[in-house]
Amino acid sequence: MSSTALAPPKPLIPLPGGTTMRGVLWQAGLAIVVVLVGWSLYNNMLANMAARGLQFGFGFLNRSAGIPIGEHLIPYTPADTYQRALTVGLLNTLRVALLGVVLATILGILLGLARLSANPLLRGLTGGYIEVIRNTPLVLQLVFWHAIVLQLPSVRQALNPLPGLYLSQRGLKTPALMADTALFWAAVAVVVALLAWWLLLRRERARQEATGDRRPTWAPGLALLFGLPILAGYVIGAPTVEWPVLAGFNFRGGLTLSPEFFALLLGLVIYTSAFIAEIVRAGIQSVQRGQWEAARALGLAPGRIMRLVILPQALRVIIPPLTSQYLNLTKNSSLAVVIGYPDLVSVANTSINQTGQAVEVIAIFMAVYLIISLVTSLLMNTYNRAVALKER
Repeated sequence: MSSTALAPPKPLIPLPGGTTMRGVLWQAGLAIVVVLVGWSLYNNMLANMAARGLQFGFGFLNRSAGIPIGEHLIPYTPADTYQRALTVGLLNTLRVALLGVVLATILGILLGLARLSANPLLRGLTGGYIEVIRNTPLVLQLVFWHAIVLQLPSVRQALNPLPGLYLSQRGLKTPALMADTALFWAAVAVVVALLAWWLLLRRERARQEATGDRRPTWAPGLALLFGLPILAGYVIGAPTVEWPVLAGFNFRGGLTLSPEFFALLLGLVIYTSAFIAEIVRAGIQSVQRGQWEAARALGLAPGRIMRLVILPQALRVIIPPLTSQYLNLTKNSSLAVVIGYPDLVSVANTSINQTGQAVEVIAIFMAVYLIISLVTSLLMNTYNRAVALKER
C-alpha cells in the first residue's frame, strides 16, 4: 500500500486566492441574500401598514398616551406621552428584576447549601420543595400567589409580623427612608466603607501570596460597614424614617408594595431560587472530595473551607448557568401582565391597541430586553473573569 497522502479534491470553479477567497464569496453571497430578504419583508410591511391607513415611524411616541398606570417610579399622568409611559413600564420592569435577582440569589444559595446538609430531614424537605417549584409552570405560581395576597386580611386587620411592617389585601407596607441630606451622606458612608473593605481584601490577598499568611477581614469590614454610617449619622444627623400609620381605611406614609408587585416578586424569587439552588449544589459537588480532605488536614474550619477552598473552585461552574437564570428572571417578569402589574410589556400591549403601531412598539421592547440581556451578560462575564482561577 502506498504511503502517499491523497490530494485534496479540486474545486469545480478555481478562484484566485484559494480557500480564503471562496470563504469571502460565500459570506458575501449570504449577506446579499439576508439584505434582499430583509428589504422584501420591509416593503411588505410598509404595504400592509399603508393598506390599513398606518405609516411606519416613531412619531406616535410624542403623542399623549392616555394610559392610567397605577405604579410609577417617576411622576406620570395619563396626559403624558407614550414615550413617558413606556419609560415608566421599563422602570417597573427593572425594579422587579433587580430586586428579584438579589433576593433569588440569597434564597437560592441558602437552599443549595441546605440540599447538601448532613441532616436528612432538612435535605429531604429542601429537595421536595425544589422539585415541586421547578416542575410547576411559573404562570400558575404567579396566579396562585396573587390569589393568596388578595385573600389576606383587610387594612384594619392587617398582619403585623414586625414593627412597621403590615401585610394586607392592599399589599405590603414598610417604613421608608426620606430623601434628605442625611440619607445622602449615609449612602456615601456605605460606599466608602465598601471601598475600604475591598482595599483591605486586596491587601490581605497580596500578603497571603507573599508570606502565606492571611488575616480575617470580616470583623474590620463589618465595623467599617456599620461604623461609618453611624458616625455620619452622629455628625450630620440620622436619616428620617417615615413609618406607616393606619388612618381611616388605609395606611398613610411609608413605602407601599402593591399586591401585584408583591405577588410578582414573590413568584419570581421562589421560582428562580429553586433553579439557583440546584446550580449551587452542582457547583459545590463538582469540587473533588480530595479538596475537602486536604483543607481539613491543614486544620481549616468548615466555614473557611467552604469560603476559601470550595467556593472559589465551584464559582467557575456556578456562574455561567447563574447568568442564564438572571436573564430568565428578567424575561419572565413579562408574565406580569397575567396579574395586572404594569411592566414594559403590559404598557406596550396597551400602546399597540391604542395606536396600531405594533411593529414599532414590539421593536422597542425587543431592543430593550436585548440591551438588558447584553449588559447582564457583560457584567457576569466580567465577574467570572475576575474570580477565575489563574494558572501559575
